[in-house]
Amino acid sequence: MTQTAPRPQLAHLTAVLNDLRAKGTHFRLRVLEDQQAPVCHYDGKQVINLASNNYLGLANHPRLIEVAVAATEAFGVGSGAVRTIAGTMRIHMELEEKIAAFKNVEACVVFQSGFTANAGTVSSILGKEDYIISDELNHASIIDGARLSRANIKVFRHKDVAHCEEILAELANKPGHKLVITDGVFSMDGDIGPVDKLALLAEKYGAIMMVDDAHASGVLGRNGRGSVDHFKMHGKVDVQVGTLSKAIGALGGYVCGSKDLIDYLYHRARPFLFSTSHPPSVAATCIEAFNILEQEPERIERLWTNTRYFQAELKRVGFNIGGINTPATETPITPLIVGDGGKTMEFSRALFDEGVMATGIAFPTVPEGKSRIRMILTSEHTKAQLDQALETLERVAKRMGILQ
Repeated sequence: MTQTAPRPQLAHLTAVLNDLRAKGTHFRLRVLEDQQAPVCHYDGKQVINLASNNYLGLANHPRLIEVAVAATEAFGVGSGAVRTIAGTMRIHMELEEKIAAFKNVEACVVFQSGFTANAGTVSSILGKEDYIISDELNHASIIDGARLSRANIKVFRHKDVAHCEEILAELANKPGHKLVITDGVFSMDGDIGPVDKLALLAEKYGAIMMVDDAHASGVLGRNGRGSVDHFKMHGKVDVQVGTLSKAIGALGGYVCGSKDLIDYLYHRARPFLFSTSHPPSVAATCIEAFNILEQEPERIERLWTNTRYFQAELKRVGFNIGGINTPATETPITPLIVGDGGKTMEFSRALFDEGVMATGIAFPTVPEGKSRIRMILTSEHTKAQLDQALETLERVAKRMGILQ
């Protein structure tokens, strides 16, 4: 590609990029050259992959590949339209019915991504007269959906149920609907949201309760049913959001709840109304993934065995793997807190050079001073791979002065 001089109209973007470079937090995309596996090749280099959301190894499961090929041959590569015009295929309805049964709810709607599921739902079910009471560390898709709704946004301190109640009590006599919303598992710290306590609080004050279970789906609860099942709060959570892009191994998001909620989203959720539906291969893959969750619970058992071992070893050698209100992560998401953004990104690059893919996360994704290497364990990592990664992490951290 021919390099041209930057146009002055976009000079402010170049200035931001130059600032990132000066701070050491600028990054470039690493390119995966084979399957999303525990050991794979990025940028031509073989690495132990600790950066993937492929919790249960389903992204390359032979059965999922088989059904994807079969669905493509039977139904083509695309649906050709949005769901409300001509793009609702029988296989889309089968997927929604499968998820609803799995989550023990009346109905489900599938979105193009977990991000659009959150943003589209929050922005459509509330308006400017309403109130959103949101955990301060909720995912960006929740934040964007709240802004798009034009509702009044109230933020409570992370996992602080008492603070949430203070806000609900203040709003008790205000007109408008109230929505309490939390992540089931927080994506940067790996801690579990107090879904049980918040759901009871929402019920006490007549608020809608919503949970984003993107990182809890396939990880928490019976056969990976998520945080609502983990806390045994069935019937207490009005809106459950999940993803098909992480533990399920494919692509998309979904919302579960009552029939009226889902029918309403069919009519009002803008990402659903204005985006082409999933290719049939993706829908078929997701259906088979839920079958595997039911049939192979040992995958989740391996995930947690690997998680407990790896995190215990990190703590033993002195790494800080805690979050804001949690002394240590509670899930396979493993934040290794470094602090300085530039140092964090340098650490990530050094690990890659030594054969470990572990992503550096800096501001604005996390607060200033809380930059970290975020790692995720999977069910498919072997102990030998984990041991090699642990040795590399310790050796490089000591060389860089991150560990003494």
